[in-house]
Amino acid sequence: MNRIHLIRIRQLHVFITFALMLLMGGCMLGPDFQQAEYSGPANFRFDSSATKQTVNLRWWELWDDPVLDTLIVTALNENKDLLIAARRVESARINMGYVAADQWPAFHYSADMSAQGMSGSSAATFNTFPQFSWEIGFWGKYRRMNEAAQAEFLSSQYAQRMVQLGLITSVASTYYSILASKAQLEIARRTLIARDSSLNIMFDKYKGGMISLMDYNQAKIQRDIAAVTVPVYERAVLLATNSLNILLGHYPANIELNRSFEDVNYELEIPAGIPSELLKRRPDVLMAEANWHAQTANIGVAEALRWPSFSLTGLGGASVDLLTFNTVGLTWSAGANLFGPLFQFGKNKKRVELARQAAETALLDYENTAIRAFKDVEDALVNIRSFKDELKAQESREMTAISSEELSYVRYDEGTTTYLEVLEQQRAAFSAQLDVLKTRFNLLNSYIMLYKALGGGWLSPEEEQEYMNRNK
Repeated sequence: MNRIHLIRIRQLHVFITFALMLLMGGCMLGPDFQQAEYSGPANFRFDSSATKQTVNLRWWELWDDPVLDTLIVTALNENKDLLIAARRVESARINMGYVAADQWPAFHYSADMSAQGMSGSSAATFNTFPQFSWEIGFWGKYRRMNEAAQAEFLSSQYAQRMVQLGLITSVASTYYSILASKAQLEIARRTLIARDSSLNIMFDKYKGGMISLMDYNQAKIQRDIAAVTVPVYERAVLLATNSLNILLGHYPANIELNRSFEDVNYELEIPAGIPSELLKRRPDVLMAEANWHAQTANIGVAEALRWPSFSLTGLGGASVDLLTFNTVGLTWSAGANLFGPLFQFGKNKKRVELARQAAETALLDYENTAIRAFKDVEDALVNIRSFKDELKAQESREMTAISSEELSYVRYDEGTTTYLEVLEQQRAAFSAQLDVLKTRFNLLNSYIMLYKALGGGWLSPEEEQEYMNRNK
């Protein structure tokens, strides 16, 4: 390569360096994103404690249930919705690199070969033309595009965390629903056995002329009521088990759950006294904020499209004589191009207006998501408080109903009351036992919903440590 070519290459290098400086020093159009300051209440209305107790970030461990722990780990590894969310995060990560590549020069090549001959002479040449093109984002278009892509990546991460948190909640809720339904099924079966035995006794008394047909028929009705209840709870157990299998990423199958609902601690220490600012770590709120950030960055992209774009082009060429393998000639060139909109009937202006509208919509969605998040916590706190009171009343009702049922048998055998009283007390006792289990599950599920509403339940160890350090 001769001295002239070296000088030209250095000139091209200086030209590219100058363009890089121009790119890095260019302005960025559009508003810079500013995170919203939390302006909601300092504490939740129905939070009865003023302590500084922190959220248990892995709240399902409060139940100290190895079966539940295993189910949640399995779901986090194999649930299909979560795997899909993970793929979306990876796609968003790849998209960041895809968008970032546009801010750098694009290098191309072309080549051709030709041959010709005349009167005994021939020639064959091979031409190659490496070239590059580069649109300089002087107005910050590509930097705003990168900013939007990064925000979309964060949004996909928060979306994945939403799936994780929802999955853990659903697994815990479905698991305890199965245990509660099994407990109700056991009560229904015991009641059916007892009423079968009672019906046999009533039948013997009817045959012996000791009771009327009406008393026997009423006893049979109560037996059939218990018989109808058994398949209801059998169905509930099987359907909930199918749902749990789907959450685990498995086909419907039987799951051995060797745990009694009676052994479950359904009254927990709630994370009371927690400032409502914790809602800012809820994944749906963070995702809405990231979407708002992305739409704000797109305003800058739309603004940049209203201004001229600067493009650089470079071309190098070499021609080789294929017959002698000698370089026939080396050429290069470099140029700049200015291209911009002149008159498009307001299209570019409307593009900016559309971007602003999208950003304002995203802001409203963020604010609405934060408000709804606050409501979710308030609802869960109300449910916990009210279900605690309801459970006390239900347990008192259960004890009284069972005692009254036993007393009614004694009174009936002594002939001091009719069988109608026995039937009524049987019905009341059976209903009370089922309702106690239902209320216990509702209370338990309210704790699950509270931890989900607070956004606690699936943070990385780094995030958990950061949160703990911040709240020492």
